[in-house]
Amino acid sequence: MKKLFIAALALLALVSCAPKQQCNAVHTKWAYDATIYELNTRQATEEGTFAAAEALLPEIKESGVDIIWIMPIQQIGVLERKGTLGSYYAITDYCQFNPEFGTRADFESFLAKAHELGLKVILDWVANHTAPDSEWTKNDGWHYRDSLGNLMVQYDWTDISKLNYDNQDMRAAMKQAMHWWMDTIGIDGFRCDVAGEVPTDFWNDVMAEIRVKHPDMFTLAEDEAEAQDLTESAFDMYYGWELHHLMNGVAQGSKTVEDLWGYFAKVDTTIRKEAIRMNFTSNHDENSWNGTEFERMGDATDLFAAFTYVVPGMPMIYTGQMSGNHHRLEFFEKDVIDRVENAPQKALYKGLNDLRANNPALWSNEKGAEMVRLTADNDKVFACVRTKSCPKHGDNTVIAIMNMSAEPQTVTLDLTNLEGEYNCLCGKTMTVEATQTLELTPWKYIILTK
Repeated sequence: MKKLFIAALALLALVSCAPKQQCNAVHTKWAYDATIYELNTRQATEEGTFAAAEALLPEIKESGVDIIWIMPIQQIGVLERKGTLGSYYAITDYCQFNPEFGTRADFESFLAKAHELGLKVILDWVANHTAPDSEWTKNDGWHYRDSLGNLMVQYDWTDISKLNYDNQDMRAAMKQAMHWWMDTIGIDGFRCDVAGEVPTDFWNDVMAEIRVKHPDMFTLAEDEAEAQDLTESAFDMYYGWELHHLMNGVAQGSKTVEDLWGYFAKVDTTIRKEAIRMNFTSNHDENSWNGTEFERMGDATDLFAAFTYVVPGMPMIYTGQMSGNHHRLEFFEKDVIDRVENAPQKALYKGLNDLRANNPALWSNEKGAEMVRLTADNDKVFACVRTKSCPKHGDNTVIAIMNMSAEPQTVTLDLTNLEGEYNCLCGKTMTVEATQTLELTPWKYIILTK
């Protein structure tokens, strides 16, 4: 009888959460309310070193960031190198540190400081290819070769050579290197470059092995097309590439609010619910090759920064986005980010990070709330609500109303059952009524919480 009573209590706790929400964890507990920050070591400081980046950690922590994804830090190839300094992603030795950034001791100091501040650090892992002058290219069968025996490249990546995952010795060496970074160096996980180009069974094997000893490891796959398979067991999070491109399109007038809702309806049925989507307005690829968020999104930049926090997933901030960087960063050369005194983006992201941390409805996946579309009479306005009701955190509601156009808009919303007093992200309070009419200036957004 006692066992039945306990079971009944457990069931009651589960069903008392809002529909389709759970209070149990699928991912490491520290990831659910986290914001991730991509660190470009070369361009983050004048020195471009681990030691200089370490000095930035208190500021990054104070902003509300929780996870640092650090771009590859291993030794870079010289053969076929692009530019003066080369690509982070053309690695010669997976367990040697790039002297441009400093020594192993320098990185271990950086990592220790990050952990002391409560930050997690995941390493960008390049498993798809090596530099053509890697020692691995001397091993028979470890790389793809053409009919003449020449190393093979992909796309226009002429500074790399693609690895052959049919070779079991190569697989074993790759696993050993990943274990070394977790076991010996003590990182907290991996962001895996072009993850969909590497066989999924390799990721499944190696991540399962590592998680035996490191169950709290966090993993990010740079892929969306193969996200359903990649997130089955190997990866916690995938790239929201399509959503990113849609945001650019809406900002530029080629896509609509309806396109955004169509995307969310699609991924709800094509990608597993446990998979966390990474939401972003910039990253190292977008900034260098397609332009800054200001170039691509113009006056809509702040709105879409907020959008990445409101919709389901985990928001990501790229190096320079909080310091007012307005220029494309060179990829193969030294090119330090802009640091604008009192940059408004610093306060913007601090406010958004606090919003996420303090509102469980916005947390990722099963720890957060489902996003529900609000009825609105204006198709230029994106309006949604996320409501979470769970014994552990209490009731929490977040309403977002966003004018996704360059023109003023008037919108009337049906907010039945959402009436009451709310705190606005703008710092004021607002009374919500069952039927609400609002005047919105171009690209204005309102985020309400209670």
